[in-house]
Amino acid sequence: MTTDSPARARRRRASASDQARIAADQVGAAVARVTRSVSDRVAPAGRAIGRRVLPVVAVVSTLGWIVLGGAVVSVVLAAWLGWAEFAYIGATLVAALVIAVAFVFGRSTYRVGIELNPRRVVAGDRALGRLTVANSGSRPVLPTRMEVPVGEGQADFTIPRLAPGAETEELFAVPTARRALILAGPALSVRGDALGLLRRTNQWTDRIELFVHPRTVRLAATARGLVRDLEGQTTKLITDSDLAFHALRTYEPGDDIRNVHWRTSARTGQLMVRQYQETRRSQLLLAFDAERSRFASDDEFELGVAVMASIGCQVIREETEIRALWQGGAMRVETPTALLDDSCRIQPVDGAHPSLREFLRQATLRIAAPSLAVTVVGSQAEAAELRAAAALWGGDTETIVIRVDEAAEPRLTRLGRSMLITVSTLPELPTLLKRAGR
Repeated sequence: MTTDSPARARRRRASASDQARIAADQVGAAVARVTRSVSDRVAPAGRAIGRRVLPVVAVVSTLGWIVLGGAVVSVVLAAWLGWAEFAYIGATLVAALVIAVAFVFGRSTYRVGIELNPRRVVAGDRALGRLTVANSGSRPVLPTRMEVPVGEGQADFTIPRLAPGAETEELFAVPTARRALILAGPALSVRGDALGLLRRTNQWTDRIELFVHPRTVRLAATARGLVRDLEGQTTKLITDSDLAFHALRTYEPGDDIRNVHWRTSARTGQLMVRQYQETRRSQLLLAFDAERSRFASDDEFELGVAVMASIGCQVIREETEIRALWQGGAMRVETPTALLDDSCRIQPVDGAHPSLREFLRQATLRIAAPSLAVTVVGSQAEAAELRAAAALWGGDTETIVIRVDEAAEPRLTRLGRSMLITVSTLPELPTLLKRAGR
């Protein structure tokens, strides 16, 4: 009788292990194929069932699910313990659900409209909404309840019984104390029981927008950087052909003979040609820094938006080229109304960019250097950060930083090569800008 050597035994065990692993892989692959096949066949049926079941399940409110769960638990305990009290509780809860079902059935033939008058207001002004509900069917409709979300709140209305062709009207006030973009709607009709166990809604309208513009002030046309120029602003670059005369120099081979100043050439005995300062069309860059950490309060943030909007509207009225932007992107500047509409969308941001300079750098990568850059910041912006941001542009760009600080005195100071204007209230802005332009 012979015995296997240790090496042969190890090879035999390894071969058995490999065969077992191969068999397991084959079984796993077969199970996966069967699972995929079953899933492919069941998934369409599941989706069809879901489309039918989900609308029914969505009718049950949170309180309804609690009542349903309480009924099931009560029935189970009554059967297990034999207590009549639990049977009574379960029956009561089930009866409440059954009665609630009767309130969600029925069809409505409404024609619903929502109007806001006006669609654009200044913060603090009055705005009213109007809800009209008409019966467009041939049968009377029972009383119902209408809900209209307005901003963060909601307006509820009880619509009476309406005969065919009858119409009712409801008015509601829209809160406009602060700058905002308020969405009104959609109007929803609500069917359900008084306890709120079941709730069925139908949407009748889309949302409409109400723009609550920030308060603005009119600026003098002579304010710094807001003057309409006809010939453009001069720069420090010297060119041989432009509008702003700079000086004369000696003729060099290759110079255009049309630039020769003949009277001076005759007087000096050598050819002299004109030099000009290069002029560029005025372009203002208006940037608002919406970083939350750089503002001391929400009121200070709103003051900053009002300052930015006041400057932007004046520049647009003067027909000077302007780009306005914030961390959320560029703003429309075709008309003052477009700028004010977009200013309603400005919200505080947290950590959108590591620094003010980085925000301005990324926002202006694809645009030419402006002739005037105005940046509106909060009181918590540090001086070093403001200097770094101003150094982003070359010497041909004049920079103004407007810092809003409700606790500071209005003043003008120099911050490196920038003009720093501190504003504590909006009415101070026209005077400060006029002083800065002297």
